[in-house]
Amino acid sequence: MATDNPVESLQEEATCPICLEYFKDPVIIDCGHNFCRACITQCWERPDTDISCPQCRETVQQGNLRPIRRLANVVEIVKRLSLQVAKGAGEERVCGEHQETLKLFCEEDQTSVCVVCHLSRDHRDLRVIPIKEAAQEYKEKLQGALGPLRKELEEALALTSKEEKKTTEWQSKVKNKREMIAGEFNKLHTLLEEEEQLLLQSLKEEERETLQRLRENVTKLSQQSSSLQQLITEIEEKCQQSVVELLKDVKSTLNRSENVKLQEPEAVSTDLKNVYKISLDMREALQRFGVDVTLDPDTAHPNLVLSEDQKRVRYGDTRQDLPDNPERFDRYAIVLGAEGFAGGRRYWEVEVGDKTGWDLGVCRESLSRKGEFAYAPGNGCWVMWLREGGYQALTSPPTSLPVSVRPSRVGIFLDYEAGEVSFYNVTDRSHLFTFTDTFSGTLHPYFYPGHKAGATNAAPLIICPVPAQAGGNLSP
Repeated sequence: MATDNPVESLQEEATCPICLEYFKDPVIIDCGHNFCRACITQCWERPDTDISCPQCRETVQQGNLRPIRRLANVVEIVKRLSLQVAKGAGEERVCGEHQETLKLFCEEDQTSVCVVCHLSRDHRDLRVIPIKEAAQEYKEKLQGALGPLRKELEEALALTSKEEKKTTEWQSKVKNKREMIAGEFNKLHTLLEEEEQLLLQSLKEEERETLQRLRENVTKLSQQSSSLQQLITEIEEKCQQSVVELLKDVKSTLNRSENVKLQEPEAVSTDLKNVYKISLDMREALQRFGVDVTLDPDTAHPNLVLSEDQKRVRYGDTRQDLPDNPERFDRYAIVLGAEGFAGGRRYWEVEVGDKTGWDLGVCRESLSRKGEFAYAPGNGCWVMWLREGGYQALTSPPTSLPVSVRPSRVGIFLDYEAGEVSFYNVTDRSHLFTFTDTFSGTLHPYFYPGHKAGATNAAPLIICPVPAQAGGNLSP
């Protein structure tokens, strides 16, 4: 195959296509191709080989081998030219000591040598193989080493990708946590600002009422003081009058003085009536929106047992014979809160204790009560649950919630206008998760106490009492 390098082209033309070495005693056969005499003779000696050209496969006469002396001369010229070019390029294909082509490789010394070097004392007893054979052997070894290296590289790239994915996931977690913290503090700031305005308004009203009563007292006392002053002046003047004038109407004056009785002012307490406590944690701020939630027995699945006060629900041993009214769940053991919310802010807490499985949240009033349905916001269901020791918010797909302290009580806060349903671990006063959506229609509290699973999950879900300070934004 011709190359752009003239020397290499000459080398190819001077190379036997059978042994791939320079021609030795070159001959030409009938088809016009050239070979070493020994090479073509050996090739035709094989019993299973047709008498044909090894290069073009044309049938030829075996004995018709014509020597090419000019080609032999050209081969010698090419050899010398190759040596000169190699020397000029500073390559090691020529033995620096003997000026011979490096055709051999000493495996023990790991060096290329020429034929003269091989016959010398230094290499005579060492294992020497043809350089091309050595190159092929080591090429195979190098190629063999590529497999494990590529495998190592593949594993390294896979580990790199894994670490990069972990990095991305970690950054995403940090971002979400940062946004959650900012959101919770913004919510707290908003609630505190509203609480501040409510407290200031209440204090202003109390100030106005108390000041009005105090001023009324001052006015009444001032009027009494003025009357007393007039009577005193009148009596002093009478005492200075003549006998006749003094005795005139003296009895009336004395009666008036004897009947004077100071009216004490109405007692007005100057102690502040209200306790102006500032809520510095989210739970205290949220408890102002506490609402008394009760369970709606008409929605309860037949396996659920509700307490008489409709504050507790557990999974029963048997299915009860209850009317299959449209409101009742018949597939999942769910019960809804009787109270429906179409606006405002609401907060309630549920005691979950040591239960191993439960669902809590809110859902649309229009949620399907019959058959199966998917727990997802798209179906009007904003719920978190506990299953097999893991907490999840039932987004699409579900979001796993890292919980460091197991909650024995869970707080649920609905901000209808903001489109938020937030869950709180009351046990350690931490935020668990917030759904963000756009609400429409009426929403109800949602309860699923979970199957009994033996005795491990038999305890009920308990709706906690409303704190005394509740009563914030309870608009319908």
